[in-house]
Amino acid sequence: MKLFGALLITLSSLTPASSVFIIVPGIVRQAGTGALLSFTAAALVSLLIAYVYAELCSAFPLTGGEYAIVGRVLGPFPGFIVLGVNLLVLLLNMSVVALGIGPYLAPVIGDFPASWAALISVVFTTLCGVLNIRTNALITGAFLALEVLALVILTVLGMAHPARPLAPMLTHPVVLAGGHLVPAGLAALGLAGSASIFANYGFGNAIFLGEETHDAARQIARTVLLALVIGFITQIIPLAAVLTGARDLPALFGSGDAMFGYFVADRGGRLLSLVISLSIALAIINCNIAFVVLVARLLFSTGRDNVWPAPVNRALLKISPRFGSPWVATLTCGFLAASLCFVPLDALVVLTGTTIVVVYGALCVAAIVGRRSGRTAHARYKMPLHPWPSVLGLAGLAYVIYANALDPEIGQPSLKATVVVIAVSALYYRLVLRRRGAWVLHQPMDPAGPI
Repeated sequence: MKLFGALLITLSSLTPASSVFIIVPGIVRQAGTGALLSFTAAALVSLLIAYVYAELCSAFPLTGGEYAIVGRVLGPFPGFIVLGVNLLVLLLNMSVVALGIGPYLAPVIGDFPASWAALISVVFTTLCGVLNIRTNALITGAFLALEVLALVILTVLGMAHPARPLAPMLTHPVVLAGGHLVPAGLAALGLAGSASIFANYGFGNAIFLGEETHDAARQIARTVLLALVIGFITQIIPLAAVLTGARDLPALFGSGDAMFGYFVADRGGRLLSLVISLSIALAIINCNIAFVVLVARLLFSTGRDNVWPAPVNRALLKISPRFGSPWVATLTCGFLAASLCFVPLDALVVLTGTTIVVVYGALCVAAIVGRRSGRTAHARYKMPLHPWPSVLGLAGLAYVIYANALDPEIGQPSLKATVVVIAVSALYYRLVLRRRGAWVLHQPMDPAGPI
């Protein structure tokens, strides 16, 4: 692929429309009109992380992604911790997104169990993931165009008949509490910032395509930065349009997960609401096609690096002679994600809450250490103002952890779940990989040759 194909798949995994209709309503419930501030602050933190991603993936454009980088820069043990965390969060993301498809298909299929709707969508996206990578780029590109169209419609509905100015929402944000609008405090804005980082998540997924992209050392870095900028613009503008165009803010804030669907029905009518619902369903499918493609590459890399028992490693390395895709890894990814579709959504959300912070934090440290040790000296892209993007990125992530630690309902359980995931990964490394000897990361084109 060239840059454009990699960008289409990456943006599809970031899935702006799914984020706006599924994740952003939760941000608005937490911060009210302050969601604009939280989302912008999270985007700035994400920009710092994007600079880190761009430099590191320019040095190591590997299918293994974050763990392959951290393992080469910081050592095998930190690398494996990142592998455990990242593999879980990617699979969980697939299931969380898939479980959101039911309400948007309801106007067509009626009251259908959410878990089964999610399962069917995962099976379909898995079969698509087996296809050639260029074919998947075309499929995701077509679906992405429909996503953008839905966001344009949402933006036009809000901006055509504004009900309030934008500036007061930035200077004096309000949130719904006890049925009334009250000032949004810093704690609410900070907690919403964690969810906002999750909404921007996906720009770094371009790294998994490094071994299938021309001039990857240069183009993947560009893809990361472009994906973040495009993703932010396509989310913040519809969010601002809805907040300025809503007739009744308390009613909007109290409309639950279907907040933006409520807005479309109120402003555009039932037929347009149906069209948007179907567009979001396609966006969810598109997102999971991209995730299947990406996670399959990650699983393929774990087989190459001998993470699992030998028969499993050999199976994960099998390439389809017709499509050139890691078909066993793709089917394995689909099976694992499908199994998680029957886990309660609240539990999945808790598990994904702060795991991303661990991956981002490890990359920031790797960027600093890589420059000092010279291990990333060959990178074609160098982040500006090094080491400040890494340092400020770590500071922003530390604040996200602090804000989550103050929240007993979601933040604290999420932090505890993240600690458990780290502990399980560490145990597997110590009890399985270390007993085999040194864990060696292998060359991209030669599974027998270590780096």
